[in-house]
Amino acid sequence: MSEHVFEVEGLSATAGGQEVLHGIDLTVRSGEVHVIMGPNGSGKSTLAHALMGRPGTAVTAGSIRMDGQELVGRPAWERARAGLFLALQQPVEVPGVGLRSLLSAAVDGRDSTTLESRMEAEAEAVGLDPSLLSRPLNVDLSGGEKKRTEMVQLGVLQPALCILDEIDSGLDVDALGDVARRLQLATTEWQVGILAITHFNQFLVELEADMVHVLVGGRIVARGDAALALELERTGYAAYKGAGAPG
Repeated sequence: MSEHVFEVEGLSATAGGQEVLHGIDLTVRSGEVHVIMGPNGSGKSTLAHALMGRPGTAVTAGSIRMDGQELVGRPAWERARAGLFLALQQPVEVPGVGLRSLLSAAVDGRDSTTLESRMEAEAEAVGLDPSLLSRPLNVDLSGGEKKRTEMVQLGVLQPALCILDEIDSGLDVDALGDVARRLQLATTEWQVGILAITHFNQFLVELEADMVHVLVGGRIVARGDAALALELERTGYAAYKGAGAPG
């Protein structure tokens, strides 16, 4: 099992033509869980989209590297091939494309004979009804079912780095626990690195954070261990908002 290093250095980016991120630095290694927390409008989702190369988000400065390979300027599919996986806050519905077809194309013939059994095992692990594996991707699924489907994709693809854009948003307690436990297991099963964007410390009860980064005004203004997430839950972000101001 090879060790992977994901590095972000001096990253600035725009969304909708406006500069949102200002000089982000972070490094995530295999098996580590890094958490991004911050108030609404601080640039958390823009960071996730910039890392994955989502259209509408443009990197204006800095570097995004996986194992030394520069990803800035690469399309999203190349970043996925390099080992990145993005679980969206609101997974996209794709009528006419089934989950099996999607994953079969993604693995590109690798382990194709065991794809069905892997999908069923992953569905069982996160409490997803196996019958939903036959549906068009995310169509007519509840919020919790969509997030569990994302975890099935994660378990089958086994990427080097998983970026979670508020995957806990809208989940009930049971779904939150299922998703967080699957992610925690993945950090040891194939040592996935995790960059989790979240508002809620509750998500971190099952998912153990190695590092918490506070993002305010498009800048990382504080870093700490899991205790920092508990502090933010008690005190909020008022003490940090001045630190994120431009200039």
